[in-house]
Amino acid sequence: MKNNRNTPPRDGLSAICRNKTMLLLLFVSAMLLLFPILAQAAEEGAAEPESYFYMTIWSLLPPVIAIGLALITKEVYSSLFVGIVIGGLLYSNFSFEGTLTHVFNDGIVTVLADPYNVGILIFLVILGIMVVLMNKAGGSAAFGRWASSHIKTRAGAQLATIALGVLIFIDDYFNCLTVGSVMRPVSDNSKVSRAKLAYVIDATAAPVCIIAPVSSWAAAVASYVEDGNGLYLFIRTIPFNFYALLTIVMMIFLAFTGMEYGPMAIHEKNAKEKGDIFSGMKDYANTAAENGNPNGKIIDLILPIAVLIVSCVIGMIYSGRFFEGVNFVDAFSNSDASIGLMLGSSVALIITVIYFLIRRSIKFKEIAESIPEGFKSMVPAILILTFAWSLKAMTDSLGAKEFVETVVKGSAGSFQAFLPAIVFLIGIFLAFATGTSWGTFGILIPITLAVFPLDNPLGVICVSACMAGAVCGDHCSPISDTTIMASAGAQCNHVTHVSTQLPYAMTVAAVSFVCYVIAGFVPNAIIVLPIAIVLMIGTLFGVKKTKLWQK
Repeated sequence: MKNNRNTPPRDGLSAICRNKTMLLLLFVSAMLLLFPILAQAAEEGAAEPESYFYMTIWSLLPPVIAIGLALITKEVYSSLFVGIVIGGLLYSNFSFEGTLTHVFNDGIVTVLADPYNVGILIFLVILGIMVVLMNKAGGSAAFGRWASSHIKTRAGAQLATIALGVLIFIDDYFNCLTVGSVMRPVSDNSKVSRAKLAYVIDATAAPVCIIAPVSSWAAAVASYVEDGNGLYLFIRTIPFNFYALLTIVMMIFLAFTGMEYGPMAIHEKNAKEKGDIFSGMKDYANTAAENGNPNGKIIDLILPIAVLIVSCVIGMIYSGRFFEGVNFVDAFSNSDASIGLMLGSSVALIITVIYFLIRRSIKFKEIAESIPEGFKSMVPAILILTFAWSLKAMTDSLGAKEFVETVVKGSAGSFQAFLPAIVFLIGIFLAFATGTSWGTFGILIPITLAVFPLDNPLGVICVSACMAGAVCGDHCSPISDTTIMASAGAQCNHVTHVSTQLPYAMTVAAVSFVCYVIAGFVPNAIIVLPIAIVLMIGTLFGVKKTKLWQK
């Protein structure tokens, strides 16, 4: 999930509506009880130039309400918007005109007029267009044909699926749909269950995107950091993103050893011994994959991705003044992600279009049609980013950063060491309940950064824990968009995918939690990361010796 592209199952719609009604009643009742107090506070602070609630515990109310609503309604758009409105009410001391002005002029309009934010949105749109172009050119189908003729073993099929998933790291949606359509025939021929294929697809989507500096995820995370240091912070968090890194370690271990446990073991046994890759669960709609141009070649998939990566790297070092004499490392670390990704992706799109026209992979009319299609595919991402930025603007105007920083700095040092593990658990819970990782770290990262400055190693670990927890919760959530699309990509029963994946994800989450506790006391990636890998492999060997697993 990336963001809130989560669509609750239709049979749960009535329950969600009841939850919303109950929530509305509770919210109205609470406001009626609190209104006299709030009105009195507003009246006392009316003469003040700033909000009466500035740098008080009330400054945390907007994100708290957004989180609470998201947990109850399982819908992040309206939850974020309500949080924004509450922030406007507090800032204006409950003035209608002041609230309206602050929410839209100082909030939504301001964040959309910010050049940095606009650059990120342009990058997302271009990325969506490139995804559509690569699908229509037939590069994915060409790779599938090649893989079917060269891969014969179960381990080979799984490792090839992992490799393709890691290769397509620019966007999790593109990953799920492309890897699924390409590797289904390969995994079927090798007798890999659809449940296992769905797990590998899901585990190489968000967990890979969240550690890729050139991706829509990196752009989103970087946008929450001020002063253009977002990309630098993102890169520093990669070695501490234990859930993402250990998920990859686990997938490779399972592929090489053939070990499975939990419900997945039953599905893999049926596929291997009986040739039943569905374990009797064939009710998933077998929609035909869109293969695009039947004459497409593997290069039609690899070249655009390679050009995008190289162009974005060049764009980022350009923004870091590399061509003006700054060394590569300093230029990359001081680069402006918005400018670099926008310029790099623009150049990559132009080169890709010229290449496809020369190759005659797709017609010019199809290229033109890809532009609105790509834009539409990124509308959910754009919407949630806009609301998350606006909520951040509301909390900043209320002095939430200063308040949280003051409170946390007064706490004991030993408590701060446990913050990464606590943030990790909060991220898991929120993302699992809402089905969105983007919405989760969009709410939590600004709060985390209010506690620690960018030069504090513990702050980097906490941000990484937030991102890892968001991905883990999203990975486990049955209403997550990427979980649903992984089921669709593998054409696997959705309940089967969720039930078979959950034990694997929880195993990695447990090890990651322990690693974040260690990292809180030893904030050094060179020391902690090897320990994390050893713990993960040791845990899997421990599981192998129990009765939970079978070949």
